[in-house]
Amino acid sequence: MQQSAVPELAHATTRPIHWVATAAAVAAVLAGSSFLQPDHATAAQPDKGGAARSTPVAAPDPDGVRFPLDCGPVAAKVQQRASGDLDGDGRPETVAAVRCDAGSGSPPDGVYVLTQPSGKGGKPRVVATLLDPKDRENATDLTVRDGRVAATLLGYSSPEVPSCCPDQKQKVSWHWQDGAFARSTGDQARTV
Repeated sequence: MQQSAVPELAHATTRPIHWVATAAAVAAVLAGSSFLQPDHATAAQPDKGGAARSTPVAAPDPDGVRFPLDCGPVAAKVQQRASGDLDGDGRPETVAAVRCDAGSGSPPDGVYVLTQPSGKGGKPRVVATLLDPKDRENATDLTVRDGRVAATLLGYSSPEVPSCCPDQKQKVSWHWQDGAFARSTGDQARTV
């Protein structure tokens, strides 16, 4: 009898027990990996001092803020709000359109920028007035995008126009420039 040139390898032959052992090993690895997940990654943003800040800062909440708005016996009511980083410091500000809650008519809006003081327990505060209620305008479509505040202002051509029915409409935006908010309307710009 002639012997084969290739020896028979007992461990190269698969049997059902091999498949059961392999399946059990794979299941154990998958089960173990579900318990050993890495921590969620967060982007560390440097603050003005250069130190990394890993916890995001919440945008200021305008509810409960005292606005520079004289409403007499009625309360001030936040009509719209939008948030974003307006001055590039890595911390979000909130822009709020606020009016007296008169119950009827269209009282004029004030548009204010709020910031959240650093440290625990600090309450949001008004740091800028973008639209003064004395201007007799209402703000609609308030947004914050790419460091710019945008709104549509509804106003009146004369004091004889009833406050229910504004007859002028203007798109405006504000952006942080040289330590103040610059207002742009078409080709006009002014600093507030």
